[in-house]
Amino acid sequence: MRNDTLPSDWQQLLQNELQKPYFDALLTKVEKAYESNQDQIFPPRAQLFSAFQFCSVSQLKVVILGQDPYPTKGHANGLCFSVSAAVKPLPKSLQNIFKERKSDLQLPDLPNGNLEQWAKQGVLLLNAVLTVEEGKPDSHKNWGWEQFTDAVIQHIATEKQQVVFILWGAKAQSKADYIDAGKHLILKAVHPSPLAAYRGFFGCKHFSKTNAFLRMVGAREIQW
Repeated sequence: MRNDTLPSDWQQLLQNELQKPYFDALLTKVEKAYESNQDQIFPPRAQLFSAFQFCSVSQLKVVILGQDPYPTKGHANGLCFSVSAAVKPLPKSLQNIFKERKSDLQLPDLPNGNLEQWAKQGVLLLNAVLTVEEGKPDSHKNWGWEQFTDAVIQHIATEKQQVVFILWGAKAQSKADYIDAGKHLILKAVHPSPLAAYRGFFGCKHFSKTNAFLRMVGAREIQW
């Protein structure tokens, strides 16, 4: 696996990070996992960097942070909270995200759970860990992905202006330390999982708050 699976604009933004020894070691470990057990490592190898491939640096307006990919075969597609279009029923967290979207914006349901259209409008759907083994949540935790994705957040926060960071759950909220609230909008709520959603995710209105901020700074709204 090579750095050039990342689009060139992201390579330029992250060039110092991509040259660090830990990142080379991480890619080597991930490469071996795909080679030895590719049918049980998610997302599929071609979708590993989908979050970056669909959302260019220049278009980026919103960052939504997830944890790690869905560990169920056929679900993960490289975008946090998103699933492949054929997946039914949707994962519970995504169901709750769609419930809040519908309540907040009074919009009809989306046709499926694939969030590529959000990403193509400038929403970086970034998991803290980009790979997982089938049936084993957090199985690739501490491989080095967290260091890489923390650096992604730091570079965005430093080098971009007026980005909306949507942080759902304690793990995502811990990344607020990397973000200057004077330059960006930080939106926080509990995680949309069934265990937490009723404690403040429902009613957070992050979709409408994001668009209100984008309007205020003269950027195009997201068609959620």
